[in-house]
Amino acid sequence: MSSLKSLISSGTKLWLDSIDPDLVRENRAQGATGATSNPVIVSDLIRTGRFDDDLQQFIDKGLTDEQVAWQMTDKLVSQAQQVFLPVWESTKGNDGYVSFELDPLIEDPQTNLPHAERVKRYVELGKKWSAGHKNRMIKVPATPAGLDSLEALCAVGITLNVTLVFTPRQYHAAREAVWRGAQKRGDLSKFKSVYSIFVSRVDIYTEKHVPSLSAEAQGLVGIVNAKQIWADNQAWWAAKKLPLAQEIIFASTGTKKPEDAPWKYVAAFAGSDIQTNPPATNDAVAKSSQSFTRQVEALPPKALLDEIAAKVDVPKMEAVLMEEGIKKFADPQKALLRVIAEKRASLVGAK
Repeated sequence: MSSLKSLISSGTKLWLDSIDPDLVRENRAQGATGATSNPVIVSDLIRTGRFDDDLQQFIDKGLTDEQVAWQMTDKLVSQAQQVFLPVWESTKGNDGYVSFELDPLIEDPQTNLPHAERVKRYVELGKKWSAGHKNRMIKVPATPAGLDSLEALCAVGITLNVTLVFTPRQYHAAREAVWRGAQKRGDLSKFKSVYSIFVSRVDIYTEKHVPSLSAEAQGLVGIVNAKQIWADNQAWWAAKKLPLAQEIIFASTGTKKPEDAPWKYVAAFAGSDIQTNPPATNDAVAKSSQSFTRQVEALPPKALLDEIAAKVDVPKMEAVLMEEGIKKFADPQKALLRVIAEKRASLVGAK
């Protein structure tokens, strides 16, 4: 059995952190059942030149750079959705999704939109970009405005991926808002939600901001945090007895330190829910001889858990990571617009 197949056999749903059409087809053939998108992915794809014809068509229609960005994103996500639609159909809506990220510039500190306007924008854009799509998830960040938009979005039947979650507080606020919205629906048969818990960024944070952690505990905080939220999620939704699973996405699963095995996080969360892995991580796993077994319930010894609980100031961690996360959220969208402007100039110049 291949390494990726052993991961899937352990109970993990494997999603690709890319909407590159070639990688989507390749990873689907290897067992991936979903995908996710973001502005960095779209920028990188546009830079390859493979989509110049599409860009030219959008430019010829007189679209602005911002409109081109969203039309290109919509097209790439829609193409990926077609690849995973059979999964969505066979699982009756429990898997087979592609996530579509709403405008990160809603949270741009430089624009500094009022809170109510941000909430309104999330609701408007969520309705717009979900319309007519069976297996599209709308990705909303766990910012104050994002959290305050979830109830309204879920109430109208939109399938949500709450992203940029670092702490139990954010997760609790998200799931409870989503559940309030779900209860306003007449029918819960298609109700599906996921919560993307970022992992490696937590370990980067503790290395920088919590140097007092022991060598044994350092590098485990992201894993412990995500596993504890996963267990909480399992217990909370079990009581609701819903037809579809409300799941955790283990996100930010690419390792950042060269001394770490590229499958460090993949192995730690094997056995349940969803992993959105970068293409390089899936490649490393596929080429390895690793055999994965269910580890998602396994936690370090109590002494390490107690040390982590005592030394990691979770509210401070959330504040720092959200400040960084919002910057990493907005800046790539600005970069995408610059890439499109450069492409526009080169394509027009080539005529």
